[in-house]
Amino acid sequence: NGIIRDERMVSQLGNFKIGVMADSFRSGLEGGIRKAAEVGAQGIQIYATTGEMSPEGLSHARKKEILDLIKSNGLNVSALCSEMGGFLTEPEQNSAKVERTKRIMDLAPELETKVVTAHIGAVPSDSGQDNYKILQDACGAVGEYGRQIGVKFAVETGPEKAEILKAFLDSLKCPDGIGVNYDPANLVMTVGDDPVRGVGILKDYIVHTHAKDGIRFAQEDGTVGRKEVPLGRGKVDFDGWLKALDEIGYHGFLTIEREVGEDPEGDIRMAVDFLKSLIK
Repeated sequence: NGIIRDERMVSQLGNFKIGVMADSFRSGLEGGIRKAAEVGAQGIQIYATTGEMSPEGLSHARKKEILDLIKSNGLNVSALCSEMGGFLTEPEQNSAKVERTKRIMDLAPELETKVVTAHIGAVPSDSGQDNYKILQDACGAVGEYGRQIGVKFAVETGPEKAEILKAFLDSLKCPDGIGVNYDPANLVMTVGDDPVRGVGILKDYIVHTHAKDGIRFAQEDGTVGRKEVPLGRGKVDFDGWLKALDEIGYHGFLTIEREVGEDPEGDIRMAVDFLKSLIK
């Protein structure tokens, strides 16, 4: 890409690990594990909300079988995903979502990871709104549970700017149980935020990242359009993003997520090569 990096930066960036969202291959759990290894990833993130990985449907033997398959392919689990559409629902529904999130958090150590990610819903800019308190109650509960069992519940960036999310997380006063899953493309596409600057704002919370790219654009009718695109083809400054992560001391997983496109495997292969070209 024509950008010259100093040797210190190249050396430090080499400490990053590349992961892949197993479901992004659209080939089932075992197929996703094998394909992640084939494309040169070091880890996978797994959806554990529904289907085969639902905690209530997994026997001890099956958990061991899955973990053995992951390890035999030279991979680690970067995180689990407990996506349920956020917590901005009726209190009765939130109670069930909180309990289900806790069961997924229980599963994390059995698969040798300490991170569970999810969207929580858009955090209001006004802390006096009812929705703010709803989110505080739900996230506070899972955060406290995470503190007790040594698992971080990582809120995914996107529906609000970094400053708003940081203020919300600070209000929970649960740094040992709450973290951030930093998705730079979500910040670009959804709120037009700067994902490089946001790293510095959320530096105390980042425990996992999604490597994803996207664009935000004005449409003919005056509304804002959003589009996820292959890595390196959107508005995320990946050089700046990686340097910012390096500067805050984050050298964990860059987990590729590809939610659209006709050829997800091809896009993921290109994404792995793209990230390797930057971190080496």
